Amino acid sequence: MTHLGSLALYLALVLATYAVASSLWGARQGRRVWIASGTQAVYAVCGCVIIASAALIHALLSEDFNVEYVASYSSSTLPIQYKIAAFWGGQKGSLLFWTLILVCFSAIVQVQNRDKNRDLMPYVTASLMTISLFFLGLLCFLTPPFERLTFTPAEGSDLNPLLQNYWMTIHPPALYLGYISAAVPFAFAMAALATGKLGPVWIQTTRRWALTSWFFLSMGNLLGGRWAYEVLGWGGYWAWDPVENAAIMPWFTATAYLHSVMIQEKKNMLKVWNMVLVILTFALTIFGTFLTRSGVISSVHSFTQSGLGPYFMAFLVLVLAGAFGLLVYRLPELKSDNELDSIVSRESAFLLNNLVFVGLAFATFWGTVFPILSEWVRGVKITVGPPFFNQVNAPLGVVLLFLTGVGPVIAWRRASIKSLRRNFTAPLAWGLTTGLLFFLFGYRHYYAVTVFSIAGFVLGTIVVEFYRGTRARQAMLDESSPQALGKLVSKNPRRYGGYVVHVGVVLISIGIAGSSFFKLEDQRTVEDGQRFEIGRYSLEYAGITPYDDAHYSAQIATVKVFVDGRQLDTLRPEKRVYKKQQQPTTEVSIRPSLLEDLYVVLGSYDAPSGLATFQVFVNPLLSWIWIGGFVLILGTCITLAPNPAERQALALARTTERMEGEAVAD
Repeated sequence: MTHLGSLALYLALVLATYAVASSLWGARQGRRVWIASGTQAVYAVCGCVIIASAALIHALLSEDFNVEYVASYSSSTLPIQYKIAAFWGGQKGSLLFWTLILVCFSAIVQVQNRDKNRDLMPYVTASLMTISLFFLGLLCFLTPPFERLTFTPAEGSDLNPLLQNYWMTIHPPALYLGYISAAVPFAFAMAALATGKLGPVWIQTTRRWALTSWFFLSMGNLLGGRWAYEVLGWGGYWAWDPVENAAIMPWFTATAYLHSVMIQEKKNMLKVWNMVLVILTFALTIFGTFLTRSGVISSVHSFTQSGLGPYFMAFLVLVLAGAFGLLVYRLPELKSDNELDSIVSRESAFLLNNLVFVGLAFATFWGTVFPILSEWVRGVKITVGPPFFNQVNAPLGVVLLFLTGVGPVIAWRRASIKSLRRNFTAPLAWGLTTGLLFFLFGYRHYYAVTVFSIAGFVLGTIVVEFYRGTRARQAMLDESSPQALGKLVSKNPRRYGGYVVHVGVVLISIGIAGSSFFKLEDQRTVEDGQRFEIGRYSLEYAGITPYDDAHYSAQIATVKVFVDGRQLDTLRPEKRVYKKQQQPTTEVSIRPSLLEDLYVVLGSYDAPSGLATFQVFVNPLLSWIWIGGFVLILGTCITLAPNPAERQALALARTTERMEGEAVAD
């Protein structure tokens, strides 16, 4: 089976090369048969990579330890879900997984556009297959996943224990889906630049792909934060680790694009800017892959040091040079038809929103690469820690949160004093009331109160928007309130789904502010039966229970939780040692609630004395981060709902573009 997998990868490499050549030749010669042949080659590449992926999964499940990758990342005692997760748990497998998603997306794009975008598709195919070629080249010549050992070990080395967590079975796939789907808008952007078809068609065709990429990037970052919260045992969820930064940077630029593209659709402005954002988003996904695989940075998330760094850097340089070269070539045709009418307008708010997002991306990029640059220039690696990122990014985040409330309700072109008063008076009052309430309930940090006040303001603007829309439908169509609200959302899912996404962002902001400024932390060494206090909780250590199986051994502490003398819960933090790697890990125990999380870590246990050391955290409002994540996912799903108006707009744009092309030809 592994021989078949290797053969399939080499065949995919040849077919991808053919797909690029055939598509470009067909486009240049105007020969549909060559373009169609390139399309068929994409399907064949997809089939070959599926076969290769199935072969590697089969090797993992059948415990074929003669395969170097299986021996390095699996074992006979590894649970089956982690054997499957080992597919993306190591360098070679993760590259194959990346390629699998990319070629599947390429095939889906071909199916979606089999009768559409005939001028763009040859270049879309060529772009996607060129990216595939790069990854297939790595798999065939530098990191072959089916490499065999000269002997067969009796047992595998096992998957890294930190990866043996259920969040790791879904976090990397979500992040990969977000990374790789960014290649589709990039490919269409390159096709638009190559053909000169710079109208709204390519943007409207890829809107759902851009949203899908943003959706999975959001999911990937949230799930990664949850994994860090449960596995790493430091009481937090985000540490500005270089690999975390690599995941959030394309999210910043993708979010900026989703906002600025609305200005292009409404006002035919920012064409160059949108091209730049699409290019940057895709380039940052490649940069993130470079960071995790080059070994130039140390991170709990990164793969071991390898020689892939120069290849990724060279590919990144080629991508940027090619993309920006095409952009410069088409600059005269990308001139905007309109200009800003007023600084007090929705266009200005969205533009400022974009500048803040790009500022966040740049600050994060600079802090991430600074250690690398300092080592290159001065020979000393100077690490930039969380204080730098918090100091720079936190104020930008607050500005962004405020714009989340302003942008959607301020008028296009020019806002009058009257409209500003009508749209913002009630939300501002709600914001001030919200800040006052949090202050009265004991959340008395000026930064946090500012965030809570702005959060109240943003929620106020959203509630007003839903209320006015619902009331207008009731007045015109005599509908009940639930019916009017449902129709309001279904008629314009993009707008109202976006508002729901903003609600998710507000809830996440509240969770971040609460858990950052009001966190309690304590460390205690206690004996059996002894109690200690933290916040409103009284914790009683009630002994250790040993556990042992073929895969790992553990010491499980029992901790009783009391509030006002009444037992509220029993927590069981663990200390594990995985037998294959002899690596200890911490299994935290969490009591979540809407008000606060009680987070208990068993730091150590001394059997002779019976003393156990615990690290305990109280994280106020942290659950709202995960709740906000669910709301954000719900909102994105609403925006992705079928919308007849968008289909009509896209059909009209295609017709207009075709007629313009025919007029030029005549």
